[in-house]
Amino acid sequence: MSELPAQALSRFAADWESTLRGERGEPPRLAGYLPDGESVRLAVLTDLVRVDMRQRWRRAGLEKRIAEYRKEFPEVGSSPGYADLVCEEYVARSRFRPVDVDSFTAEYPEAAAEIRRRFTGETPPPEPAVLPDGIEIGRRLDDFDLLTDLGGGDGRRMFLARQRSMQRLVAVRVEAGADSDTDTVAQLDHQHIVRVFDQRLIADGSTGKPLRLLYMQYVPGGTAEGVLAQVRKESGTATNGGLLLRAIDTAMEAKGESRPAGSPVRTEIAGFSWPETVAWVGRRLAEALEHGQRQGVLHHDIRPGNVLFTAEGVPKLADFALGPMYSRAGLDGAHLLGAKDAGALRYRSPEALAALLDPAAPLPDTRSDIYSLGLVLWEMLTGALPFDDTEGGTGDVRQMLARRMAGVPPDALATLPADTPAALRRVLLECLRPEPSRRWQSGGQLAGQLDLCLDPRARDLVDPPAHSLWARLRGWPVPIAALCVGLPNALASWYNVRINKSLIVDELSTVDQHRFEQVALVNNAITFPLAAVLLLWLARRPLTVSYRLGRGHEYTPAQLARARADTLLMGERAVWIPFAMWVIAGIVWPLALEGAGANLPHHAFWHFFTAQVVCALIALAYPFFLIMVYSVRSLYPQLLARGSVGPADRRQLSALARRANVYLAAAASVPLLGVASMTFVSTADLWLVIVPLRWLSVGGVLAFVVTYRLSRLLEGDLQALVRAIPEGGR
Repeated sequence: MSELPAQALSRFAADWESTLRGERGEPPRLAGYLPDGESVRLAVLTDLVRVDMRQRWRRAGLEKRIAEYRKEFPEVGSSPGYADLVCEEYVARSRFRPVDVDSFTAEYPEAAAEIRRRFTGETPPPEPAVLPDGIEIGRRLDDFDLLTDLGGGDGRRMFLARQRSMQRLVAVRVEAGADSDTDTVAQLDHQHIVRVFDQRLIADGSTGKPLRLLYMQYVPGGTAEGVLAQVRKESGTATNGGLLLRAIDTAMEAKGESRPAGSPVRTEIAGFSWPETVAWVGRRLAEALEHGQRQGVLHHDIRPGNVLFTAEGVPKLADFALGPMYSRAGLDGAHLLGAKDAGALRYRSPEALAALLDPAAPLPDTRSDIYSLGLVLWEMLTGALPFDDTEGGTGDVRQMLARRMAGVPPDALATLPADTPAALRRVLLECLRPEPSRRWQSGGQLAGQLDLCLDPRARDLVDPPAHSLWARLRGWPVPIAALCVGLPNALASWYNVRINKSLIVDELSTVDQHRFEQVALVNNAITFPLAAVLLLWLARRPLTVSYRLGRGHEYTPAQLARARADTLLMGERAVWIPFAMWVIAGIVWPLALEGAGANLPHHAFWHFFTAQVVCALIALAYPFFLIMVYSVRSLYPQLLARGSVGPADRRQLSALARRANVYLAAAASVPLLGVASMTFVSTADLWLVIVPLRWLSVGGVLAFVVTYRLSRLLEGDLQALVRAIPEGGR
């Protein structure tokens, strides 16, 4: 095969995820992903085995032993990482049942020394790999001329380099000890991920020591570490998006780069407040996590040093790892596998720290990366992490785990800037939940919530100020819904009684009037309770779910999606049931009266029915906007804040905005229809209904003005919520 090694590894991981989703019939076969070049074949094979074994041992019935891989690929036994693979198998088996070290070493005698060193503590941990002398600016390594030192540690350094064969500038990471357990970085193609081109394994010409060269897209704007330095430098002063641009410009000046002119992205950033800038950056990093998750790749090591910025200020996430993860146990501090340095542990999730301490602990998933991203964004926002890890040092993993399991402390909440939107505060606290099940479940969910934080109207809908009217009304859904439906229908009933009494009832005999009252009593005794029961049943989810969410109850994504859909239908259900009742009554009442023996005038049927239609129209037009404004402002946002929203929700909101025009037209037609119905009243009887007709006309016009204002308010709210929901699938 001719594809690059990193491409092969990324494709293999993605195909595994397709298998798990049921899109492939069986797990991918390793042989189909091996490169042609002998120099990299063994290294890639080792990484493929590692990924394949990790996936298989997480799923019952698919487990595979290193001995089986050796039988299929004999060269695995000669790999420099062979002992690491054997140790990973030990950890994987230990998750399901106790494994005796002596018995296990008897199965793999060639790796016995390494097994005992790692799991019995008989020998001290190895010294970390150190780059040989002479890896510096001006030197040529393989195809790369090292131009600028971009920083790093003793075991790895980053350089701006010119790749001779391609005549392009790239960032090259030079790592010592390429024969050790070094992470393999995934090759992902996304606008917010640093593009990895490939990696090469070489030997240093002067020392003969192995080196790994990982070359990738050059991003000149520095890292989030530089942004944090700028945040701390400007602490106590009013900040906005210009802080990010100043940090980027400082990093570029240090490299001799010039800032871009006329950049619309930089203009947009400059107009943000600092909390909005953090949300803007976080949204893009969350999209990067979502893309990695879709490709079957986690990050494992999100921290400020892995967040890079372009010259325009666009963030990019670096170092998505396909390599080893939390597979050693019983070690401390910086010796823990996956911790490039002790400081990196500060950005690990509780489950990641637990996995470093206990091989039986559940392995971290994408929610661990979301926790780490939440820590980075919190630190960008405040200049400090929410947890004080100075006591006992960052290497004291158990204390770090205990602090994170206790949740974000109150004194950390007090450090949030005063202009931090309530929505952003909520989103970050959800990221930092100790329990993975209570965090955002994907990068897409988090991206959508951070997008909401950038829309002032949408975020104030979802997270209104604590003492605002709409926040207080959230606790009274049933009484408010009853008032919204009941008041317009009560006014309609008043109009109906006045019209029918003047035109029909007063013309009946005393006996027929008594029959009319009996029919009315029976009708009302049946229709009103029936309508109330139907309305409460159809509105049960919007009314109960939002109320219980406010009191800490948890719901599944499917339950929340159903509640959101029902909430947007609540207004229409609340008006069509009374509408149908009014119209049906206009037919049933006269028939029931005749069936009871009443002698009705010939015009009574028409007068009665037209009056009922006017009342039905009142019940249709006015309650809709009252209920929907309340629902969209008080009930729906609580459901939206729980995440798991996507294209279906956008379609539902947009469809509701279109349908609202029908009810606005109905509101405008109420006084017109009332006047039109009076044209069928004789001139002699017109004075009998002039008072209710005047009330209907004047009241209908005033009600339309109010309804129109409510419709514009509803339209603006719906548009804001549509903007806050991701366009793509999440």
